[in-house]
Amino acid sequence: MSQTRVLVTGAGGFIGHHLVNYLKEKGFWVRGVDIKEPEFAPAAADEFELLDLRRWDACLQAVRDVEHVYALAADMGGMGFISQFHAQILHNNILINTHTIEAARLAGVKRYLYTSSACVYPEYLQTEADVVPLKEEDALPAQPQDAYGWEKLLTEQLTYHYLHDYGMQTRTVRFHNVYGALGTWEGGREKAPAAMCRKVAMAKLTGKPEVEIWGDGEQTRSFMHIDDCLEGVYRLMMSDCSDPLNLGRDRMVTINQLADIAADAAGIEIEKVHIDGPMGVRGRNSDNTKLREVLGWQPQIPLEDGIARTYVWIEDQLRAKLVADGVLAGDGASAEPVVKPA
Repeated sequence: MSQTRVLVTGAGGFIGHHLVNYLKEKGFWVRGVDIKEPEFAPAAADEFELLDLRRWDACLQAVRDVEHVYALAADMGGMGFISQFHAQILHNNILINTHTIEAARLAGVKRYLYTSSACVYPEYLQTEADVVPLKEEDALPAQPQDAYGWEKLLTEQLTYHYLHDYGMQTRTVRFHNVYGALGTWEGGREKAPAAMCRKVAMAKLTGKPEVEIWGDGEQTRSFMHIDDCLEGVYRLMMSDCSDPLNLGRDRMVTINQLADIAADAAGIEIEKVHIDGPMGVRGRNSDNTKLREVLGWQPQIPLEDGIARTYVWIEDQLRAKLVADGVLAGDGASAEPVVKPA
């Protein structure tokens, strides 16, 4: 029996890189496509092509001879990024997604999974920290906070019409704050768990306990480990569900609590310093009722366990960087702050 051939777009990014590895372990033939290669580990894909999916010709090349497409490619980042670059995000992601799905249709792709986001949900339902968990039907009437969310919602509609007009088996998943190792952890595009682990690791490695938190830290979110994300994405792709589906943990924590969980993973006490910065919506949580009904499953990894795994990897990355920059002396776990003459 021949292997099913699949395409993962955005395969140089955090989730896409992990998904390529996951699908390879499942026995699929995998092509990865991105404008960059994975940053922290080699790609396990059978083929990896550097392509700019904003271009129509690149999309035609990417989808050739594949049966399934996992469409993860996007211009995106953490709150500091998506709250600032609205025009860039909307322009680039519209091009990526409209070109990719049409190219997939012309190529005869059988299954197409689009990765949407909890950012599609209306801002008016997320004004309190103690927010009611968001159900899939809450996305309309629409009022996403940022252009990133508007584009995600628009492309959800596009996948709906490709299903009903052309018969393409489309799937749509709404991610709720995915985190884990091998993801962006500095530079402005990192998500909150990675940023918090980096800040706590910096406090530990330099002996300075202050950790900056945007706003009062009482804004709430739910966070899902990458391993749960991969399992959910695969289950959805192979299911008969064509409606958008939440994929996230349904345990809500404040950003202050997230900082404490990261500090526990590091084994240190921290001092929270609250500063001005983009906070996004006040509260967001995932209603997993439909997820359990459709997939007979829900994410399993406790936040404390997932952050502990993530923290270890980020501390190692930061330590190596600080040694290279001369901030720490030595190498490995024994590195210590450089003492400079008075």
